[in-house]
Amino acid sequence: MPMTEKEYNGNLLDQLDLLERLEIAGDEGGYEKMKKQIVFEKKCIERKLYQKPPLTEN
Repeated sequence: MPMTEKEYNGNLLDQLDLLERLEIAGDEGGYEKMKKQIVFEKKCIERKLYQKPPLTEN
């Protein structure tokens, strides 16, 4: 299913937010803090992927 420009831009903004949070974690606590932040972000993404009911209807 093709994305609209609005959806695509929303996804890009989400990715920018993620990168900014990782940059902040790296600046504040170095490698260990960044590693913990990556684990947290991965869990957030997995929740979105596997949520029930799904965001789109088939």
